[in-house]
Amino acid sequence: MTDGVRRSTEGEADAATDVPVRERFEELALPHLHRLFRLAVRLTGTVQDAEDLVQETYVKALRAFAALREPEAVGSWLRQILTRLVFDRHRTEPREMAVGDLEELDRFSLYDLVWDEDPLPYSDNLHGDFLAQFDDEEVRRALLALPEAYRVPLVLLYAEELSYREMAEMLEVPVGTIMSRLHRGRKILERELWECAKRRGLVRSWDR
Repeated sequence: MTDGVRRSTEGEADAATDVPVRERFEELALPHLHRLFRLAVRLTGTVQDAEDLVQETYVKALRAFAALREPEAVGSWLRQILTRLVFDRHRTEPREMAVGDLEELDRFSLYDLVWDEDPLPYSDNLHGDFLAQFDDEEVRRALLALPEAYRVPLVLLYAEELSYREMAEMLEVPVGTIMSRLHRGRKILERELWECAKRRGLVRSWDR
């Protein structure tokens, strides 16, 4: 993977890039490759799409590297480029999943539904134990169904452990927007898992 990125950046980046600049870029940027690739897999869902996304990220980063004011911050800078590319790739595509009425979504409460159904009568942590019934693949599929506006902040929060302010700076939106997207992203994700639980027979399937 590292060699592939090096060949790609050398072959596709601006031919005017100075050799010392390219060497300095590789010295600082390539150590972040594996972490960036893991993030790309979480955001795209497939290895092939993640590889393409990382390649594009490094090409774009090399072209802009000479203008980077804080080279020591190259890791967060690379993550910012990658996440912006995710948004740009899907900006003109239809959302994978309809969010639906936002007021109805805001009223959705997985905690209340689980409490009413009581699928785990001996649990002292009903909400957490209910979510633990889903394996990684089920959670991954539900997460990938979210529109990027909600999926990306969730991944950055739980996988990258970024603060609200760090996410706001990376995605170039206000902190309040990050908080709103995380709130709704969690609800969409929990709503999908609730539907999954009904399909699996973990809870009753009739509507209340």
